[in-house]
Formats: sequence, structure tokens, C-alpha cells
Amino acid sequence: MFVKHYDVDENHIDFQGVVDGLYYPFYMEWTRHAFMREALGIDIEEEFKQGKLYMVLEYSLRFRKSLVKGDNVEVTCALEKNEKRNRVNFVQQIKVNDVVYADATFVATCFSNGRPSMPEAVLNALAP
Repeated sequence: MFVKHYDVDENHIDFQGVVDGLYYPFYMEWTRHAFMREALGIDIEEEFKQGKLYMVLEYSLRFRKSLVKGDNVEVTCALEKNEKRNRVNFVQQIKVNDVVYADATFVATCFSNGRPSMPEAVLNALAP
């Protein structure tokens, strides 16, 4: 399981003293991009220069607990096969002290020459 740690940014705290729900997907995005770069060897910025566009098509996010100022979050990321051939699921959680605060599934694809495709590194990571 790929993991990154972040301190809650005080700028993300709303008037109620908790992290605004808008920011949870950002912590997950930072981790997803790091996972792609560090675990899969995919630099999406370089890939974009070569005409490949990595895109989230949809996501579902469930909030379980509220993050607050001072929290150090652990964000996880793992790949899961999607029922559609040219898509992949990124399954993610935000945890504090091993307690799940949010979990999500991001469905993504890569467009190459305008067509959806799946990079070899992703296919290899999904292989049994």
C-alpha cells in the first residue's frame, strides 16, 4: 500500500474549525500523483508533453470523521481493476492514527491520441 503523510494546512480550516470537505480530494490527488510517479514511474507532466492526458472520470468520496487543525494525515493509494477495460480505480483513504477519516474511489483513464488507453505500468501493477 502506497502512503504519504501531510500536515493539515491551516488555510484549509473552515469557520467550524474543521477541514472544509473541498480539500479532502486535494490530499488524495497529491498522493495519487506521487503514487504514479514513485511507484509506477509515470510522470504525468512529461506524459502530457508527449500527448497523453491522464484524467479522473468520476469519484465517490465518503466522509467518516472531520480533520482538524494539527492533524497529521496518512493518505493511502492502491490500484484496483475497473470493470471497463481502459479504466482503473484508485482506492484511497485518509487516516489519522490508523482511524479512517475518509475513503474514496477515483476512476481514471489515459487518453492517447484522443482514445482511452491504459499505460503498461498500470497494467503490470494490476497483473496477478
